[in-house]
Amino acid sequence: MRFSFSTAGESHGPAEVALVHGVPAGLGLRAEDVNRDLARRQQGYGRGGRQKIEKDEVQFLGGVRHGYTLGSPVAMLMPNRDYANWESRMTPDPVENPPDPITLPRPGHADLAGMQKYATNDLRNILERSSARETTARVAAGGVAKKLLAGFGVEVYSAVYRIGGVAYEKERAALDARKADESEVRCPDPEVSEKMKAEIDAARYARDALGGEFVVVAEGCPPGLGSYVDWRDKLDAKLAHAVMSINAIKGVEVGMGFEVARHRSSEVQDEILLEDGRISRASNRLGGLEGGMTNGEPVIVSAAMKPISTIAKALRTVDVSTGEPSRAFRERADSCAVPAAAVIGESMVAVVLAEAFLEKFGADNMTDIRAAYDAYAGRIGIAAPGKNR
Repeated sequence: MRFSFSTAGESHGPAEVALVHGVPAGLGLRAEDVNRDLARRQQGYGRGGRQKIEKDEVQFLGGVRHGYTLGSPVAMLMPNRDYANWESRMTPDPVENPPDPITLPRPGHADLAGMQKYATNDLRNILERSSARETTARVAAGGVAKKLLAGFGVEVYSAVYRIGGVAYEKERAALDARKADESEVRCPDPEVSEKMKAEIDAARYARDALGGEFVVVAEGCPPGLGSYVDWRDKLDAKLAHAVMSINAIKGVEVGMGFEVARHRSSEVQDEILLEDGRISRASNRLGGLEGGMTNGEPVIVSAAMKPISTIAKALRTVDVSTGEPSRAFRERADSCAVPAAAVIGESMVAVVLAEAFLEKFGADNMTDIRAAYDAYAGRIGIAAPGKNR
């Protein structure tokens, strides 16, 4: 089975669950490999009160024995601590006195379209699954993908380069992304970080919220992941699909993205050079992808996130139970979730790259994958990193 994952769980239900398929046997995997990014997802200036309640940590339910994967699906559980406060409203068991339905859909959220699609008069049934809490399970799956890729020298990280009206250069953010965790807003520049925090404070004071932009960088990808042969195998399309699937993402770019439309061809293409007997590039404007395949340069994917839909300044809506004009329902929420979205973006990019990597080099066990990778690296003349530990 191809490397992939599925998730289950509601925002205030008992737990979030991730099931990762196609994980090779023999991959060293421990809880801390996943918990590291689960903690990073919960951080960030502008996060709401929910993050003070939860402490996301993974429990392996299957697929791992004595610190190594078995080749079977890896099942992970992340309990929701807040469920203790919601059990009467979210219990799976039938109840005699159900809570009153919520009938005030929020503009910009899945509420109204979801109620219409799934024939429910209670938007609680929609918001619980469409909540960004689901991304906890995505980050857990991404932790498995990152551990696999790291054994072959592929590292994935991210940085925020815009929050509201405050921006940093995307190119510089990508180059300095390793420093992003030093900032509460995950921007590598300390001065810009402080301006972003002030922007978030102003939005919070106005009972509003902010969106922004982030960039994900994957270094160490060998040339040839993905394919030009069939549209379904083009790696840039898969990356765009995966990152766009994150809650509130409204735009995805690869490399220069939309900026390429403003330049001549000679100003966009990454010229091919020969340096010390090795092929290299003069630039990386196309984000490490050509013809739907990696070209050996860092893969660079950026995304734009809209402000979240739940704000204290409740927007106009219609009460679907009465048909009367009203104000939108408000749940506990963040003032800005862009720093967390960047971490989720890392996970989605890692999952797509892991899938492409295993399609290229095999998927049964780490020993055979290592042999296939080393043979390929030797044939095309790239350095093969050390073995996975």
